[in-house]
Amino acid sequence: MSTEAQRRLLGAFVRARREGLAPEGHARRRRTPGLRREELAARAAIGTTWVAWIEQGRDVRPSAETLARLAGALALSPAERDYLFSLAARRDPADPFAGSPEAAPPAITAAVAALPFPAYALDPAWSVCAANAAARRLFAGLFDAERAPNLLRYVFTHPAARTLLPDWHSRAMRLLAEFRRDYGRVMNDPRVAAVVEWLQNHSPEFRAGWDSQSVLAREGGARDFLHPQDGLLRFTQHTLADVEREDFRLVFLEEEKTKKQGVNTPCTPMTV
Repeated sequence: MSTEAQRRLLGAFVRARREGLAPEGHARRRRTPGLRREELAARAAIGTTWVAWIEQGRDVRPSAETLARLAGALALSPAERDYLFSLAARRDPADPFAGSPEAAPPAITAAVAALPFPAYALDPAWSVCAANAAARRLFAGLFDAERAPNLLRYVFTHPAARTLLPDWHSRAMRLLAEFRRDYGRVMNDPRVAAVVEWLQNHSPEFRAGWDSQSVLAREGGARDFLHPQDGLLRFTQHTLADVEREDFRLVFLEEEKTKKQGVNTPCTPMTV
């Protein structure tokens, strides 16, 4: 639920954006800046009273659909739209991460729970649909948000990912190239398409990488992580697909008992 401070900020934001919009036709020559409340209400197909109450910071709860129409009428950018819904404490219906991820096949769920080191499962949109305690600890910040955790969104938009992955750019570009290979099989899935569109709007690096058309098979190998509590960790990554559902992935990180550059890596197995 939004607080009084959030409602005041929301009202000020909506009013500022309304006053920054140019009216149509002869109204462009009037002295008052921007749209009138009734003009914005008409554009958004909502009541003028609702616009007034929102701008006044009243304790009202406009629906997500009402806010979506208001965001469209205000011609908000993706970042401004996120801000609007955050202040209103509502989930954007156009947000592909708002719903729960697709349920993992039982065999993958069982394997994730049984493994003694970090393991997780990815659905066709690469949302994390199963993860054990070791994975939740390793991927700092991935499971903190209210929205469903998504590996692509985390790597490309979460500040913690850039610290966790010492070689962030090469890892991010490889991850994207691996996703594109899977994308060819599921591109007609509306949720997957929405994830790609969202990331193109929110991450310049994703957009540039997507335009490069790079495609790679999902392979294992050494993976380094610089964890905020556990320090430098080294793993060997393995990826498996479900026999019945090829669009799901099981990923697990087998810990290596090694030294890197004279530093002892704290590789004590993290149990489920």
